[in-house]
Amino acid sequence: MSLFVIVRHGQSQWNAENRFTGATNTPLTDLGRHEAREAGKLLKAKQPPDFAIGFTSVLQRAIDTMDIILDEIGQANLPIERNQALNERMYGDLQGMNKHEAEERFGADQVFRWRRGYADKPPHGESLADTRARVMPYFNQSILPHLQAGQPVLVVAHGNSLRALLMDLENISPEDIEKVELATGIPRQYDYDPKTGTFHLLPV
Repeated sequence: MSLFVIVRHGQSQWNAENRFTGATNTPLTDLGRHEAREAGKLLKAKQPPDFAIGFTSVLQRAIDTMDIILDEIGQANLPIERNQALNERMYGDLQGMNKHEAEERFGADQVFRWRRGYADKPPHGESLADTRARVMPYFNQSILPHLQAGQPVLVVAHGNSLRALLMDLENISPEDIEKVELATGIPRQYDYDPKTGTFHLLPV
């Protein structure tokens, strides 16, 4: 079995302001940095990890969360690969907009479909299906081979890039993925079985 851990970055400033952040850069809040430290403490306390490699998006909130976690677990020198394939989905015209303001402008039902639906995409933005179309090839080509080789891997990314990944890891349908939301700074841990190619979610 290979340990595979995914973490959504800690709270960002625009998370705190209830804004659509998407592919823009916004810093972690004090709470976000605390969440990242707590994620590291949780990993260290439960099953002291010895990761072989880490992966993040190219967005600063994910990079900073990774750095804080690695400092907490004593692996500050872990090799890290950053790639925009793991970036948060592009929210297009919604980026920077307060979510309540978006609901007033477009209607709550429409905004919910843009946020949680699989195929709906906001104006000039990406759907979750679009996000999955870039996440999974990168995962299969760059991340999965490390797990197949028995190496423990840590990924720090974003709510929607990780939701896209979860669809394949946990066999979640397009209809059911709209019910799934990942909290900031909470590790989700799996055992990967290279013999069967399956991921087994570990209890928190």
